[in-house]
Amino acid sequence: MGTHKDLIVWQKGIELVKEVYHVTQSYPQEELWGLTSQIRRCVVSIPSNIAEGCGRHSDKELIRFLYIALGSAAELETQLIISRELSFLSPDKFDNISSLNSEIIRMVTALLKQVKNKPGTNS
Repeated sequence: MGTHKDLIVWQKGIELVKEVYHVTQSYPQEELWGLTSQIRRCVVSIPSNIAEGCGRHSDKELIRFLYIALGSAAELETQLIISRELSFLSPDKFDNISSLNSEIIRMVTALLKQVKNKPGTNS
């Protein structure tokens, strides 16, 4: 494996960050330190934890950080639902972002399985 930047899941994570930052620009100003801040922190956490896990050069550490990335993706999923329910996010934008987030969840899960099934990995 090369660096984290070579991973399609990390690249899609960066795409997700850009998309979320774009749509949250239109959230109400009073949400800047509430939902907007929270949703941006958790979306940034997804590719950041993938990168950190790869940078540790340890399968055990990679597994740990991939689980953190999955947790952040689940948190994002919840915040997207809240955003849709509060009409901050259109149904179309919700569907697009949720679809990308779900794809990332599947890819992280597949990467976890791959790393856990490597010979010599105790997890």
